[in-house]
Amino acid sequence: MKDYYNKGEERPVLTATAAASAKYKSLSMPVRYAINAVLVLLFLIIGEAMISGGVVNRYQSGVLEQVGIYIIMAVSLNIATGYLGQLPLGHAGFMSVGGYAGALFIIHMMPVFGVSTKAMASCADPAAIALFACGVIFGGICAAICGVIIGIPALRLKGDYLAIITLGFAEIIRVVINNIDGVIGFDLTGGAKGLSGIPGYTNFLNVFLVVAIVIFLIHTMMKSRHGRAILAIRDNEIAAEASGVNTTYYKTLAFVASAFFAGVGGALYAGCIGVMDPSKFGFMKSVEILVMVVLGGMGSMLGSVVSATVLTILPEALRAFSEYRMVVYAVVLIIVMIFRPQGLLGSYDFSLSRVIERVLNRDFPWKKKPVPAEIAKEVGSDE
Repeated sequence: MKDYYNKGEERPVLTATAAASAKYKSLSMPVRYAINAVLVLLFLIIGEAMISGGVVNRYQSGVLEQVGIYIIMAVSLNIATGYLGQLPLGHAGFMSVGGYAGALFIIHMMPVFGVSTKAMASCADPAAIALFACGVIFGGICAAICGVIIGIPALRLKGDYLAIITLGFAEIIRVVINNIDGVIGFDLTGGAKGLSGIPGYTNFLNVFLVVAIVIFLIHTMMKSRHGRAILAIRDNEIAAEASGVNTTYYKTLAFVASAFFAGVGGALYAGCIGVMDPSKFGFMKSVEILVMVVLGGMGSMLGSVVSATVLTILPEALRAFSEYRMVVYAVVLIIVMIFRPQGLLGSYDFSLSRVIERVLNRDFPWKKKPVPAEIAKEVGSDE
């Protein structure tokens, strides 16, 4: 290679590269959002048409609702695990707080809003829609408050110690829900027998819309300067703090955001199953959600969506083989971890807009990219 600095010569300007970049066609942000909105609307119309047309029965519709709920749980845990790089094991605790808080809010506010159980189940009345939105947000806020209480002391620890303390807090939440009725002297959570009488306000339409909103909010947050600060902490916390990033603030922010969206998923879960039982939110529920994140790929939102979908449908699809379905489930996980330890998608995130831009510019993976003339000339002269 030529030594331009020692000989006092000017480095060549790669005009071919500049010309190529000038001709590169890119989509504006409004166009990108419009494409994604059309795609979401298309999936929603297809799903509703299949349910109303009888192609999907009530049982299959319930499975799809649970798929959406677990997608919310997986992408919310991915904020703390994949993007922040921590290992919390208390996600089921936040899910239970959001589920109980959202369900109790809706049950006690139905007379105030003048909504009947039937109207709440159909969510066709504007008052029912408003109550549903308020209940889901209230569940998320209650979970976020618990996230602040737990996160400030817990995030001073790392690794296994953080996992143990968050697991302990999740067990504390479960025990409190289980015994609080005897302490306060009246029925609130239903204790060990569970909270019953929850109207079935969860359906495919509102789950789909909430999933789309949650994914959009998380994606937008991670593309902002706050998201870049969180990723910087994951890559190197010492370097991020030396660069002026308030690590305590952003670690707490990511943890609270993860707890909030887990509470939203819990509120939907309460309306889906109809009865909240504290025993359903133990250690294994947190592990189940963590497996979805790890299997899909730490830091990959698409991976969390795919793995949550597969791991929710797979046990139901194998229900006919009740004696062997959990064995098959475990074997699938082991095979993936052996041959794909970084997860199904690693840290890759799919972007439809990026694919469209590459098609418009004929930038296909199999197409050999030309080498600029100046670089080719220099390499030839060195040889």
